[in-house]
This record gives sequence, C-alpha cells and structure tokens, in this order.
Amino acid sequence: MDLKEKVKSGALIIDVRTLGEYNSGHVKGSVNIPLDQLQGKISKLDKDKTIITCCASGMRSASAKGMLLSKGFTEVHNGGGWSSLEHKIS
Repeated sequence: MDLKEKVKSGALIIDVRTLGEYNSGHVKGSVNIPLDQLQGKISKLDKDKTIITCCASGMRSASAKGMLLSKGFTEVHNGGGWSSLEHKIS
C-alpha cells in the first residue's frame, strides 16, 4: 500500500489526536478530529473518499480506522504516527 500515491489521489488524512497535540505539529493538509469526537462527525465524512488516520503512535488511529470501517467506510488506512506518516508521504 503506497500512502504517498493515495494522498496524491486525494486521500483525506484525519489526525485523531487532541487539538493541543495537533497544534504542536501535524501532517500538512490533515484534518484534526480528536478520537473522542469522531463518532459524532462521521456523518460529515465522504464514504467514497480514501481516508488515512494518524495519531501519535498508531494506537488511536487504529481505533479510528475500526470505527470508520464499522460505519461502512471501505477505503481506510492506518497511517500510524503522524511524524512517520509525514516522512512516508513527503
């Protein structure tokens, strides 16, 4: 799976860390939706769009991926920690 290609093709990167964590550094172009708020914002996301989740280490992004898949999203990838994801896609 080439995350760089997915981003070039328009994938949405969702950073599920807290706002404070996000503000201290994040992947350029990512959207911050903290994990505890994701459930309430799922309806605003496009199920046809590729989504890459990320956080600090990959644990919360794995939970977010599972949550999205359980709601009918099909193209969801756990990008792991945001800083390693940034290196993979830049």
